[in-house]
Amino acid sequence: MQNRSALVAYGSETGNAYDYAEELGLVSTTGQGDLPANARLFWKSLLRRRLPPSYLEGAQLTTFGLGDSSYPKFNWAARKLHKRLVQLGANEAYPRGEADEQHGEGLDASFVPWSYDFRNHLLTKFPLAEGMIPISEYDLLEPKWTLALHQNTPNGSVEELANGGDERTSFIDDWRESHYETQAVKWTRTRSAATSATQCLNVTLEENRRITPSTHWQDVRHLEFSSSQLAAYGPGDILTVFPKNISDDVDQLLQRMGWTDIADKPMNFIPTKAIIEGVFYPSPPIFLSRPSTTLRTLLTEHLDLTAIPHRSFFSLIAHFTDDQFHKDRLLEFAKPEYIDELYDYTTRPRRSILEVLQEFESVKIPWRWAANVLPELRGRQFSIASGGRLKQSPNGSARFELLVAIVKYKTVIKKIREGVCTRYLAHLPAGTRLRVGLQKGGLAITKAEAQRPIIMIGPGTGVAPMRSLVWERLQWAKEMSIHAEQNDGSINGVAGSGHSILFFGCRSQTADYFYQDEWRDLQQRMPLTVHPAFSRDQGRKVYVQDLIQQHANSVYRLLHNDGGLVYVCGSSGNMPRAVRAALVGVFRERGAMDQKDAEGYLEVMEKEGRYKQETW
Repeated sequence: MQNRSALVAYGSETGNAYDYAEELGLVSTTGQGDLPANARLFWKSLLRRRLPPSYLEGAQLTTFGLGDSSYPKFNWAARKLHKRLVQLGANEAYPRGEADEQHGEGLDASFVPWSYDFRNHLLTKFPLAEGMIPISEYDLLEPKWTLALHQNTPNGSVEELANGGDERTSFIDDWRESHYETQAVKWTRTRSAATSATQCLNVTLEENRRITPSTHWQDVRHLEFSSSQLAAYGPGDILTVFPKNISDDVDQLLQRMGWTDIADKPMNFIPTKAIIEGVFYPSPPIFLSRPSTTLRTLLTEHLDLTAIPHRSFFSLIAHFTDDQFHKDRLLEFAKPEYIDELYDYTTRPRRSILEVLQEFESVKIPWRWAANVLPELRGRQFSIASGGRLKQSPNGSARFELLVAIVKYKTVIKKIREGVCTRYLAHLPAGTRLRVGLQKGGLAITKAEAQRPIIMIGPGTGVAPMRSLVWERLQWAKEMSIHAEQNDGSINGVAGSGHSILFFGCRSQTADYFYQDEWRDLQQRMPLTVHPAFSRDQGRKVYVQDLIQQHANSVYRLLHNDGGLVYVCGSSGNMPRAVRAALVGVFRERGAMDQKDAEGYLEVMEKEGRYKQETW
């Protein structure tokens, strides 16, 4: 029985696979079928040529992928990972599974039944010894780390003192704290190595300007940040903003849980078992930059109060109520046969964790378990909208510009919902200093493509990376002109710059035609054509896919005859599919192809890296 073990591994870009990996090991797909940043070192190690075909012989595996079917390479990362592991000799112990973000009931619709069937399969294939029974998923297991009050005792020993009822407050001595910090440094370095593509920056908010009329239903902001740190980025790259919860929400949860009296006392994470040097022990649920923190700080900066709760959240908080009706109801939400009901209760109305805890008022989570029950508040990624000369402020510091739609809407239960990050950004005054992350995006645009014609499709805020690309191509054209002048004495205007066509979609020319004056100016300075689609300015709705069909001749000539590239950015779902169908229609009609050949031509473009998509 000592040899019974399983490795649960995950690759996660936005945190979804991490959440599901708490129940099972997963990998997600990002960008153009790429593996998430924190899985790329692992993937690279699997591609080493010296690995023999028998390298994983004897290992048994299965995989489950999280994907978005609006991308051409749906679940590509999980599929190629699974294939490579089998190539190295691993045996498929159970058929791999896949989930689709576009499914009407979300990722759980596929994951929940698959995980239950997989669990039953393991119990059948690897039965327990006689007299042993499997641990129920509804049993409360002790976490690896819990919170404890941060206080050193005079004699340097570890004391545990009663704090009312069965609550215990743990104090850590100097040695254990030092040991913890040493381990934390190691874990931080490990995590940094896994996400080496991300650069952390200190930035200052220089401008926070609404660019839609006050009468328009949606508040869209143009934000500018500056940084004294060196930072290189290109079109399609991403800025990650780490939001904070508003104080009202934090106060509500503190009062609801009865944590007010302890909210501002220093505390830190302690392991529930002894940490042995050289033996793996999981890292704390939250990485802290300081030895101690407070519960209020954790709830404000590190834990998500407004996220839609996962199925596992309900089974966990059911342990913290003595109300049998509430307990039964919470456990029902955790059962696979009630997945439809869970979706109707959480996802459809976008019900938050805080609201669930307010409705199930008998639930009292021990403060020591706060970071084990509440999910981590993760950063939100935004495509950078600046490029070329816009990447540098007048004083020479690095500049980053974002185009952000403030998320605020009414749900089916008539409650107003706000995005935790965009709400945070909407109220930030100029001069605010904050920490952000800079990382490469999935478009992989390079200067080598400057001479090639491109078609950009970016409705709504999806125009942000397109704007970055246009300004970058203008800068590249100037550099090429200077180079040409220095080499042969001639100036060829925008020498080497391929033609750019932008299809931009919005509701109205007077409400949300972002950067309208800028496009007009840029079209005078470079070979750029902008085709705006206004869906509400006339009786018949017009979208970007309609304009692609209207300009089929130029689209076909640029892509088929001139070897141009396509970039698609914006909301995932219907838009990318409609754009894809429109392009296939152009190839079919203008190229005299049948449907199969037209689809095949677009697939070839994808394989050649001439069709790239970044949607969210």
